[in-house]
Amino acid sequence: MTIEISPEASKAAVTSIQRYFSENMDEEIGNLAAGALLAFFLKEIAPSVYNQAVADAQARLQARVMELDVEVYEDEFQYWVKQGRSGKRHG
Repeated sequence: MTIEISPEASKAAVTSIQRYFSENMDEEIGNLAAGALLAFFLKEIAPSVYNQAVADAQARLQARVMELDVEVYEDEFQYWVKQGRSGKRHG
């Protein structure tokens, strides 16, 4: 599976990479070089981040499923208990 981002996110990422280089590396990086670096990050590093995010989501969902019986459990056969009667006719 190829990890892709929207054109808007890609443009913002390239701009961010260029700013990072300018402010932290004391050198400029061009639009093409920043785009190539972004493509490298998406191909090489993004799968690790993506896989961890999927694992985190799975763990969270599994925890919620484990709590489901507690959250939505209903006692069975409670009509007579709630009526305060044992079910026998009083005559």
